Amino acid sequence: MAGGNHSSVTKFVLLGFTDQQKLLFIICLLIYITTLVGNLGMIVLIRTNSQLHVPMYFFLSHLSFLDICYSSSITPKLLSGLLVERSIISFKGCITQFFFFAVFGTTEAILLAVMAYDRYMAICKPLNYMTAMSHGVCVQLVVGSYAGGSLNAFVHTSTLLRLSFCGPNLVNHFYCEIPPLLLLSCSDTRLNKMVMTMCIGFIITASLLAIAVSYACVLLTIWSIPSAEGRHKAFFTCTSHLMTVALFYGSAAFLYFHPFSRHAEDHGKTASIFYTVVIPMLNPFIYSLRNTEVRSTLGRA
Repeated sequence: MAGGNHSSVTKFVLLGFTDQQKLLFIICLLIYITTLVGNLGMIVLIRTNSQLHVPMYFFLSHLSFLDICYSSSITPKLLSGLLVERSIISFKGCITQFFFFAVFGTTEAILLAVMAYDRYMAICKPLNYMTAMSHGVCVQLVVGSYAGGSLNAFVHTSTLLRLSFCGPNLVNHFYCEIPPLLLLSCSDTRLNKMVMTMCIGFIITASLLAIAVSYACVLLTIWSIPSAEGRHKAFFTCTSHLMTVALFYGSAAFLYFHPFSRHAEDHGKTASIFYTVVIPMLNPFIYSLRNTEVRSTLGRA
């Protein structure tokens, strides 16, 4: 723990959900199993089929890996909490859960921007695509995404560790997240709120700006294609990614850009189920149902 932190709280009680716990457990368990099977299947499919050894699917395999890790940092504790009256997590366990949640969530946000840049290069600069998006470049972009996610998580975790928690220790959420933890701190949390707003605002704004610029160029290029069939085929390769972006950033904006209040927290807790549990399950289905190459490869497999 950081020096100067005089927290008397050694554990937190995650209040989670009090209604329909058994039904919610069954639903979340089925979603989690589907998430693991779907994303692992996508990774295996991409790695074992040479037809899919291209940059777009290289990034997609890492997106599936992030979805597995992202969901696994939250869902197991949620499931165990639905089976007991009081879901207890240690102070260190709470900080660790938040750190990995922040790493994988931020990395996925950055990776989605990288995937938009890949679509820009593929459609707008097809002659230079394989050179500009070589395997070495793709690895560097993925490593950069993980580095950005780790840095963001480190900053937020460091600011959390400077706080004191003197009680109560009841977290009105099903996992350790910044807003409900700040409500419990007996320290001045203005710095934490400012850092959270600045970092998350910068990441979302920069990533969305990169995505918007990439797809603006893509749309202009598609519009210049003379045949309607060619325009449709070019745009169809982007629809899966656009759906994933809309789901991920839409729910992220709803969760993080609301007032720090208990009323907003109650609504955010319900929305977090969709953001942390449901979305990681949807991505494999979005790409498999909307992508003819994945469907044909899956059919042959």
